[in-house]
Amino acid sequence: MLTCFDVAAFLLQEKGSMTAMKLQKLVYYCQAWSLVWDDAQLFPEEIEAWANGPIVRDLFQAHRGEYMVSAIPEGDPSKLNEVQMETVQAVLGYYGEKSSQWLSDLTHMEDPWKNTRAGLPEMSRSNRVIPLYVMADYYSSLQSKE
Repeated sequence: MLTCFDVAAFLLQEKGSMTAMKLQKLVYYCQAWSLVWDDAQLFPEEIEAWANGPIVRDLFQAHRGEYMVSAIPEGDPSKLNEVQMETVQAVLGYYGEKSSQWLSDLTHMEDPWKNTRAGLPEMSRSNRVIPLYVMADYYSSLQSKE
């Protein structure tokens, strides 16, 4: 199975350097849409509902302190198979040109992040995990509306 590092490395290979926040949100959407389109988990690392949106803690540790991320040495973009590449490229096609703030704002409006943080003060820290089934249910309901 891929890791979040492989997905992040592929995103950077395809799009070039980007802010840490944007990378995190794109990795989140890659996982979400893989669950819907491919009926498969893309990577095993958990996604937590942090104050600034969904974050993969392991990936955060890899780029900690960097505003702009240009490489994830732990990742190998060649590990993605054809289906996984198509999914990530489709995510990039829709979300890739959006700003990090736009992506963060979008995740704040969506149920997986909102419901996982329910009851927490707005900017409080949290390590609550966004369940995969919650992501799959929510994003598959969006797809059926289109």
